[in-house]
Amino acid sequence: MKKSVFFGSVALAALVAGAASASTLDDVKARGQLICGSNPGLTGFAAPDANGVYQGFDVAVCKAVAAAVLGDPMKVKYVPLTGETRFTALASGEVDVLVRNSTWTFSRDTELALDFVAVNYYDGQGFMVNKSLGVSSAKELDGATICVQTGTTTEMNLADFFKANNMTYTPVNIADDAEGQQKFAAGACDSYTTDASGLASSRATLPNAADIVILPEIISKEPLGPVVRHGDNNWGDIVRWSFYALVAAEEYGITKANLEEVAASTQNPEIRRLLGLEGDMGKKIGLDNDFAKRAILASGNYGEVFEANIGASTSIGLARGLNAQWTQGGLMYAPPFR
Repeated sequence: MKKSVFFGSVALAALVAGAASASTLDDVKARGQLICGSNPGLTGFAAPDANGVYQGFDVAVCKAVAAAVLGDPMKVKYVPLTGETRFTALASGEVDVLVRNSTWTFSRDTELALDFVAVNYYDGQGFMVNKSLGVSSAKELDGATICVQTGTTTEMNLADFFKANNMTYTPVNIADDAEGQQKFAAGACDSYTTDASGLASSRATLPNAADIVILPEIISKEPLGPVVRHGDNNWGDIVRWSFYALVAAEEYGITKANLEEVAASTQNPEIRRLLGLEGDMGKKIGLDNDFAKRAILASGNYGEVFEANIGASTSIGLARGLNAQWTQGGLMYAPPFR
């Protein structure tokens, strides 16, 4: 088994080396389209709307990159990927970037030879149950059946949590969030476990949402963010700084509506570099100096993207929490545009 895992990692690393030998930036420009690996359907984060157009918090990152590179946030092809197929699809070159609620871990960063370029959502794993089960804590789930997605950190965290608390459970394996929602709603499992943000998204789509409780325990750290192939550092820089442009814009009070006004009047050197008014930030990564400006205009700043897709006023109803700006008690801030 250990040999199989080892050779599997070597094979995946070889795929990465081959895929990264050519410039992803050149490929995207030649194609005229960004190919973004996405969740098959997680409401609020990435899911096709009634017209088949992908919308959501993660989708906004893809749009920001497309706007930065191609000048048009709509020049994106979304490829739905499951937890088991996502990293292979990225490594093989099937997608240019993976923006799909994927957790940054040591093994993924090293053994898979992939690069997590930023954290766009700080999350943690939780549990969801029906009120009728009569439990108020995950520590009361001894002997329960648990719906859990295979090929994820969620599986490992679940095993660790139950072992640490001397409890037993029966896993009900699922391929993706949609199947998890279906099986939980059908009563195939007592509890559904995934990232707390995913639980909030799933609950919002169920007809009996008022009867469903998300238990208070958060049993893991789940830093979620965009992923690129190891070895194409320039492409990693482009994805990283296109995202951080959104974060910096919120910190400096730049919105989709007031960006042009700010650009015309600001004397703040950091804002001027961010908006391409001085310095050569874009040229340093193979783009023009307006790349960050276009990224912001695609969907707004980080706060606008959060509130429009998953914030308190949406059906998902997530508070900013750890994803608030560092000036507001959260963990979110952009490295300096300097």
